[in-house]
Amino acid sequence: MSIEKHRGGRSIDTARVILFVPGDRPERIARALSAGADAVVIDLEDSVAPANKPAAREAAARAVETTRVLPVGVRVNALTTPDGIRDLAALLEGPAGFPDFVVLPKVESAAEARLCTQVLGGRNWPGELVCAIESGAGLEHAAEIAAADPHVVALGFGGADLAAALGAEPAWEPMLPARARLIWAAGAAGISALDMPCFDLDSAAVLAEECRRARALGFTGKFAIHPKQVDGVRQAFTPTARQVADAHAVLRAAEDGGAVRFRGSMIDAAQVRRARLVIERAGGGA
Repeated sequence: MSIEKHRGGRSIDTARVILFVPGDRPERIARALSAGADAVVIDLEDSVAPANKPAAREAAARAVETTRVLPVGVRVNALTTPDGIRDLAALLEGPAGFPDFVVLPKVESAAEARLCTQVLGGRNWPGELVCAIESGAGLEHAAEIAAADPHVVALGFGGADLAAALGAEPAWEPMLPARARLIWAAGAAGISALDMPCFDLDSAAVLAEECRRARALGFTGKFAIHPKQVDGVRQAFTPTARQVADAHAVLRAAEDGGAVRFRGSMIDAAQVRRARLVIERAGGGA
């Protein structure tokens, strides 16, 4: 089902880097919007103390109302909490209109995703939904969540909470099976997959390695929690000029269809699909 987007049809389904900013720090919201991310998420959940959540909702509403430069989303609190209900009510009742997208945390069932979209307007809601998988139950139902509603455009990997829930170390190797399962769920539904943020704010090498592994596994982008991470994440998830040129060469070589020999390797339909994906992620037409 096609969903008409508001604000000129902007979508985050091809976003490479999405930057989080605490909703109770309005001075940081302005900096986040100019950091060069593909989209910005104003956080009402984990980064905001309970006493500051009302102020965070007001700051988010002002940002949504005034921003036209890039997609702006809001991470609400979980729907199973009173603050989550208050967040949705604020979105519905506020004068500013809807954000471009909503990040729904700690999703454990397709019903939660459908409930969120229905509350926000159902088929008439012009926004998009990112469902964060952060528990064993959420991971168990990731495929159903990914396919729950046409508004769901991405799954987010909430690795920190998931590791705590599973009693696992939040390192790459222990969480690799969970990441893979989320990738499979998103791929089956034909939506994007966003990796968890890198919590090491001082090492560009650590960030680059996380991005490399996430991209190789099939993630389409990654969340960031500091403006200085934005360039590194965007670069990691953007095909290089050489990769784009090679992809175009593959498509030219395969114009006649069937398997063909190209640069010492066989090209078949799978390689053609991959080449088209590279061009799409680079922002060009095939």
